[in-house]
Amino acid sequence: MVSRVLVLAAAAAAPAWGFRVPARTMRMSADVPATIVGLGRIGGLIASVGDGKDTIVGRQDKIAADGSGPIYVCTRNDVLDGIVADCPEGRREDLVFMQNGFIESWMKGKGLEDNTQALLYFAVTKAGADPIDGVTPLNPEGLTAATGKWGAALTARLAKAGLKCNDVDAVAYRAKMFEKLFWISCLMLVGAAHDCASVGDAQKEHGEELAALIAELAAAVTARYGIEFEAGVVERLFAYTDVVANFPCGVKEFEWRNGFFWALSREAVKAAGGDEAADVCPIHTKLLRGLEAEGKIGFDLPGEPDMQLLMGTTA
Repeated sequence: MVSRVLVLAAAAAAPAWGFRVPARTMRMSADVPATIVGLGRIGGLIASVGDGKDTIVGRQDKIAADGSGPIYVCTRNDVLDGIVADCPEGRREDLVFMQNGFIESWMKGKGLEDNTQALLYFAVTKAGADPIDGVTPLNPEGLTAATGKWGAALTARLAKAGLKCNDVDAVAYRAKMFEKLFWISCLMLVGAAHDCASVGDAQKEHGEELAALIAELAAAVTARYGIEFEAGVVERLFAYTDVVANFPCGVKEFEWRNGFFWALSREAVKAAGGDEAADVCPIHTKLLRGLEAEGKIGFDLPGEPDMQLLMGTTA
């Protein structure tokens, strides 16, 4: 029986390190015609439950300057720069980001920190397939969350697909964002380190290590940024894994996922004059270095902390 670790926030009075609550904007609470960038599994799902008035933007298409409504960005992280560059300046506030990983500092660097964001806790196994919602016994309301101008509109659109979404404020969203980052970073890393075929196998076979890793990363974020997490982080994430147990493992998009925690580790070690004992995420570091030594990640781990990556959460 795997022990479940309760992660409690212990630094409620810690500084916010540059994060600010976005200004209030006019919010749309009903589903409205939208622009959808990318027609893969997620974009296809969102388009399939629309009213037929959506505008689909493919690789060779441009976002209309005279359009209206949300712009759902359903693409990989590595093409986001191009999408923003090609988006008319007057429409950039309508961009809705729903990518996995830590994109906060990237958004801040683009001046888009107030834009709508979404955390998608559901899976679409292939284009056209019915989605698997991340509803668990611990969270019957679902774990998917959105915040910002178009958060309620996205919630209404996903409801048409039978998916639950929670429209929350920016502070609540930020804690949820980090929890999702814990999940995708930890499950992928532990699974890859032990050659697990799926996240379900990783959790079943290495649950205690996973629980310790999640607790480690949560403690590091709390200590560094003062983020408060509701008790039961490990339990919530384990319950979600049970829902998407067949999801494959693999360390991907390092700069958007595990790279954030690697940067936290390197920052702490550098501040201690190179003393590795100061590492705030030692389990994470050990697993990544093991993969690097075995040639399983395809790149050399950075030696210096990426302060630009941490920019979105530092003063």
